[in-house]
Amino acid sequence: MACATAVTLLSGCAAFSPDGGFGTVSDLTRERTGQPAIWQRTPGDADNTAARMAELLRQPLSADSSVEIALLNNPGLQARFADLGVAEAERVRAGRLANPRIGFGRMHGGGNTEIGRSVMFDILGLLTLPATSQLAQRRFERAQLQAASDAVAVAQQARQAFFQAVAAEQLARYQAQVQEAADVSSELARRMQQVGNLSQLDHLREQAFAANASASLARSRHRALATREHLVRTLGLPDAAVTLPERLPDLPAAPHQPKDVEQTALDRRLDVQMARRSTDATARSLGLTRATRFINVLELGYANKSSTGTARKNGYEVELELPLFDFGSTRTARAEALYMQSLHQAAEVAMNARSEAREAYAGYRSAYELARHYRDEVIPLRKRISDETLLRYNGMLIGVFELLADAREQIGSVTASIEAVRDHWLADTRLQAAMALPLARNAAPAPAAPPIKPAQQHIHQHTPESQP
Repeated sequence: MACATAVTLLSGCAAFSPDGGFGTVSDLTRERTGQPAIWQRTPGDADNTAARMAELLRQPLSADSSVEIALLNNPGLQARFADLGVAEAERVRAGRLANPRIGFGRMHGGGNTEIGRSVMFDILGLLTLPATSQLAQRRFERAQLQAASDAVAVAQQARQAFFQAVAAEQLARYQAQVQEAADVSSELARRMQQVGNLSQLDHLREQAFAANASASLARSRHRALATREHLVRTLGLPDAAVTLPERLPDLPAAPHQPKDVEQTALDRRLDVQMARRSTDATARSLGLTRATRFINVLELGYANKSSTGTARKNGYEVELELPLFDFGSTRTARAEALYMQSLHQAAEVAMNARSEAREAYAGYRSAYELARHYRDEVIPLRKRISDETLLRYNGMLIGVFELLADAREQIGSVTASIEAVRDHWLADTRLQAAMALPLARNAAPAPAAPPIKPAQQHIHQHTPESQP
C-alpha cells in the first residue's frame, strides 16, 4: 500500500504548465528586443494577432513595429515554438513512472491447460525518477532558451530587413531624380551640338551618362523590390502591401557607450546560457550513469501460475541483467568524453561571444562616425560647392562641363551618405544581437525632406545656349 502511494505521488508531480512554459520565453525575448514573443496556440491567439497586425499595418512601418509583427506572425518562428511543446511533453513523461506491464500465457496439451499471469513494474525507473526528472527539467529549460534565441534572431532579421528596404527605396527615388537630370543634360547636349556649341564627343559623353543612369535606376528599383520582398517574408505577410517611411531614421545625437561589452554579452546572451545548461546537464547525466553502471535493468512484479486440476501458485519474478561481458566501463567512458566535449564547446561559445561583442561594438562606432562624417561634413560641403558652382555658371564664369562634372560628384556623395546611414542602423542591430540588449528603441523616421537635387536639373533653366 505504501509503495503504491509513493508511486502515485511521484507520478502526480509531473504535470503540464498552464502556458506551456512560454511565459519565460516571452520574458526573455522582451528583455532583449523590447517586444514579447507570441505563440499562436489557439484560435483566440490567432484572432488577437490578426487584430494587432491590422492596427500596426495601418501606419507606415518602423523598426519597432517590424519587430513586433515578425514576433507575432513569422511562420517559421511559430513552427519552432512547437518544439517547446514537445520538450514539455518529454519533461512530463520523464516525471511519470513507466506503465506496468501485464503478462498472460496459456498452454494446452495432454488434457491439461496451464495459464500464467504476471504484472511487472519498472523498479529502476522508480529509483531514478528524481534524477531523470531533473534532467528532463533541464532539457526543457534549454528548450525555452532555444525558443527565446530563435525569437531574438527573427527580431534581428526583421530590423535589418526594415533598414535595408527603406534605404533601397530611398536610393531608388534619388536615382530616379538622377535619371531625370541625366535626360535633361542629354537633351541639352543634343541641342548644343546641333547649333555647333558642343562637340560630338561631349554629346556622346552626355548620352553615355544618361544611359548609365538608366541602368543604375533599373538596378536600384530591382534592389528596392528585392529588399521589400525580403522584409515581408520575414514579417510573415502574404504580400508586399506595406507602407515604408520615405527616409531612414536620423542618427542619434550620440553613439551608444555600453559599459563592459564583453561581460554583458556573457551575462545576457542566450547561446552562452544554453551552453552552460548543456554542460551542467551532461555533468548530471554522468553522475547518473556512474550510479547505475552495474544495475541496468531491474524489474519487479507479481506473478501467478495455474494448471488444470492443480491449485494456483503465487509468487514474484525479478529480472536482473548480469554484467558478465560489459561492466559499464564503456558507458562511463562515453559519458566522460561527452562531458569534456561539452566543456570545450561551452568555452568556445563564451570565447566567440566576447569576440563578437568586441567586433560588433567596433563596427558600430565606425559606422556611426562615418555616417556622422557624411552628415556633418561631406553633404554640407557638397551642397555649398554645388551652390557656388551654379552661381558661377549663371554668371558665365565657368562652362557647362564644369557644372556637369560637379553634378556627377554630387550624386556619388549623396548615395554614399544614404548607404552610410543604412550601415549605421545595421551595425546598431548587430551590436544589439551581440550584447543581447535592445540598444536602439523608438527610432523615429526623419522628417520627409528631399535630398540634394542633381545640379543638371538647373541647367535647362539657366543656360542661354539651351535654345536650338
